[in-house]
Amino acid sequence: QVQLVEFGGGLVQAGGSLRLSCTASGLSLSLYVIGWFRQAPGKEREFVAVDRRSDAHRYYADSVKGRFTVSRDNGKKTVYLEMNSLKPEDTAVYSCAATLPNSDADSYYARPTTYAYWGQGTQVTVSS
Repeated sequence: QVQLVEFGGGLVQAGGSLRLSCTASGLSLSLYVIGWFRQAPGKEREFVAVDRRSDAHRYYADSVKGRFTVSRDNGKKTVYLEMNSLKPEDTAVYSCAATLPNSDADSYYARPTTYAYWGQGTQVTVSS
């Protein structure tokens, strides 16, 4: 049974940092693309970042580029989302998702419907 579990959410002041982690079980993490998405109240789920299993294939939403960094440790079966210079508009529930690679297009991995497995999400709240 595949499980993705996120950790690391919380309340932080604007300008602060948080590191989210997504720990996988029931799958070989090294084979999977991991995406991060977020959903704020009343809004649709939004793409944040994707780790396509190598340094050359990390892709970010424009809204977080330069502030957020995704990385992975396959030995620990964990993918991380380092979030710096947080803004109140970053407030949302953040979820990780996993899929096997089926395309070379970054845009493919920015779509929630691409992903087969999802974590339950972790709340990030940024106060002004």
